Amino acid sequence: MSMRAGETRLAIDCGTTSTKALLVGPDGTSTPLSFDGVPYLPSAVYVCDDGEVWTGQQARHAGVAAPSRLIPSPRRPVDDDVTVGGTAVNALDVAAAPLRRAAAEAERVAGAPVRDVRLVVPAGWGPRRRTWLRQVAHRAGLPQPRLVEAPVAVAEHLLATGVQLPVGAFIVVCDIGGGVEVTVLRRGLSGFEVLATLADSAAGGAAVDRRLVGALLGDVNVAGGDAVTGVMMESVRAAKEALGAHPAVTVPLPDRPPVIANSAMLADAARVVLQRVAQLTQEAVAASELTVGDLAGLYCVGGSAHLPDLGKAIAEQIGITPTVLAEPQLAAARGAAGAGTSEAGGLGVEEVPVPPVRRAVAIAVPGFASLALIWQCFMTAEQRNTIGVYLWVANLNWGEFTMAAVFALLACLAAGTVLGSLIAARSPTPGTRTEGGKVSVGILAAVSLGAAIAGLYAVIASQYFVGETLGRFLSWALWPITPIIGMAVAMAVVAARQWRAPHGGWSALLAAPTGSIVTATLGMLVVQYALTARRSQDTALLIDVAGRVGGLLIGVGVVMALVQPLMFRLILSAPLVVISAAIVGPYSTGILGVIYALAVAVWWAARLWTRILRPTQPAPPGEARVLVTGVRPPGGGG
Repeated sequence: MSMRAGETRLAIDCGTTSTKALLVGPDGTSTPLSFDGVPYLPSAVYVCDDGEVWTGQQARHAGVAAPSRLIPSPRRPVDDDVTVGGTAVNALDVAAAPLRRAAAEAERVAGAPVRDVRLVVPAGWGPRRRTWLRQVAHRAGLPQPRLVEAPVAVAEHLLATGVQLPVGAFIVVCDIGGGVEVTVLRRGLSGFEVLATLADSAAGGAAVDRRLVGALLGDVNVAGGDAVTGVMMESVRAAKEALGAHPAVTVPLPDRPPVIANSAMLADAARVVLQRVAQLTQEAVAASELTVGDLAGLYCVGGSAHLPDLGKAIAEQIGITPTVLAEPQLAAARGAAGAGTSEAGGLGVEEVPVPPVRRAVAIAVPGFASLALIWQCFMTAEQRNTIGVYLWVANLNWGEFTMAAVFALLACLAAGTVLGSLIAARSPTPGTRTEGGKVSVGILAAVSLGAAIAGLYAVIASQYFVGETLGRFLSWALWPITPIIGMAVAMAVVAARQWRAPHGGWSALLAAPTGSIVTATLGMLVVQYALTARRSQDTALLIDVAGRVGGLLIGVGVVMALVQPLMFRLILSAPLVVISAAIVGPYSTGILGVIYALAVAVWWAARLWTRILRPTQPAPPGEARVLVTGVRPPGGGG
């Protein structure tokens, strides 16, 4: 039954040793295309005397009689024509032959030419190679294709098949075909982002095949580019796949008697290659500045993912044991076919969680605390005249004034963080890494606004208390909050460059410590009351006690900002609350205000260090359970 033309998609994964193609109909039904009775097309091509290029079984059979005309792997960009058996042939024609064959088969199945074509490319290919592949597709008669990176396609396929990869998760895709390419990805806003990719053409299935051929022929020198070796490898690849189910198989060789290959020979041939694969995996993870604990999974694909001891080699190197899923030979093609569709990724505004309503408390609490402190600071101070010479201010609580500036800055920072996260959640922008970019802008804007409000407090105070200079008010308003501003700017830089989204989002990570704010605010309000209240013989003792209690509350607020574990708070509270309660007095409130400002700066520094620069490594879900895909049919390759 033919599919309706114009509504089908063709995805082609043209690997080093084999080409896989998948046709997706308008109803979403996918059909792997078969070539000569198998669900893949060997990438090797045969160049005839007249320059015609053959593919598939026709090329393989012709290569037995004239091996010098067989090109095992045409997927290698060449600028000039190539000479095969004395015949000059255009390099684009050679590379286009497998694609042309795939397009013809897709047209036969669909009933008409397919216009939506996706081509799988290695993640390590740069603009030059990608442009070359587009030229090859044009030479093959294909419409302008969409290029999809192989590891990204595999990741999209995993999502489409129900694998749970939360937003912000990191995965490793290890593609072991003719060569090996290990890629670390992060699930981002508009898809999967490649963080690092390492490739080695000498560490894949082709290297295993060469070593196995050498073992079968008595360790003779078998050069990878030799055409005779290419013919031999077709038989060796089939034998390699059969050894997965049988302890020994017979391997027919051209112009030679058949030989016996067994599992021990395959394991010995694969040992060095698998060690290199494991090493590349470890290096790719390290290059991404991640650890094994950061990974949500490691997925292996490719015709050589079924090699014996692959899981053991990776586990010994990085501590992850792969598991093989069924039918991975089409994982990249399926993912490429679904790229950009709702089924493939399901990516949307869920990328950034909407900050909960309770995050508004992080804005309201320091905001109201700042207003309460600055109001009491102004209302309880008195302006006095000394013999008509100049005015001076009595009972002005410089610590209260400083804390009002600190809380104004915290309110602005909370607002900037929440609004940045909210904008990122409601208005996702394709191509951005995370909400961190928008949060970074919010933090920088909040720093400017918070410093401006603190400066405004100083200007208003200098106008209200004409006996004091503006410079003194600016010093108490701005200098104590400078360390906080420095930490906030550093956090903004990290947020803009950071791909690791904090658990719960940036709004949760940078939520102001409301308990500390409330406690310290109450403490300073009580201290100022004790310093300015009218005393009598009956109330003097109670007012003094209230002042000490206020100092104690400020000390508790400082401790709550410095540490979180209850045990540490109890240990640190003992000396701090005693000191803060003891130094309460009309000339020491400024010290208390500066101490609290420094405590807030330390809180920001701790968030920056423990949660961002050196995040605690969470235990992998399911005790480091990792899903891995692999096993392609004979001849399958990356």
